[in-house]
Amino acid sequence: MPNRANGTHIKIKKTKGERVWNAFGYFFYLGSIIFLAAVWGALPEKVPAHYNALGEVDRWGSKWELLILPGIGLLILLFMQFLEKHPEIHNHPKRLNESNAEDFYLLSRKLINRLKNACLIIFSLILMESVSIALDWGSGFGGWFLPVALLGTAMLVAVSLIQQQKIK
Repeated sequence: MPNRANGTHIKIKKTKGERVWNAFGYFFYLGSIIFLAAVWGALPEKVPAHYNALGEVDRWGSKWELLILPGIGLLILLFMQFLEKHPEIHNHPKRLNESNAEDFYLLSRKLINRLKNACLIIFSLILMESVSIALDWGSGFGGWFLPVALLGTAMLVAVSLIQQQKIK
């Protein structure tokens, strides 16, 4: 039997939770692209291009800059999917050994999966917010969006670290 603690790849079936997170992340990501394509012709030449910490637009740019958000989302998606497929390359505690490697790998993979999909959702929401402001459909999310997004992603990491402490 190969030593699982030495970085050997272990095939672990995707969990229902990972499939649910993927469904939400991909739904938001693809939905935002379809939404952008549907309203592209109606967009003005200048759209919100950057927000300050209070959620206020502090720079306007070309509507073509909106394509940056799905582009970054795609890069995140591809990179994080690679990391999901290779939990053996993640940084694990020294107590990783043959008997607990599968638990560590699964927990680490689930964290990457959640962070990947959280990023896709956040970038999709920012894209939809920018389009909404540009088309004068609303004033945006306001000052609550950044703290909620940061707190939400920090909570994903914190919960994972707590769960990791429970692995024997």
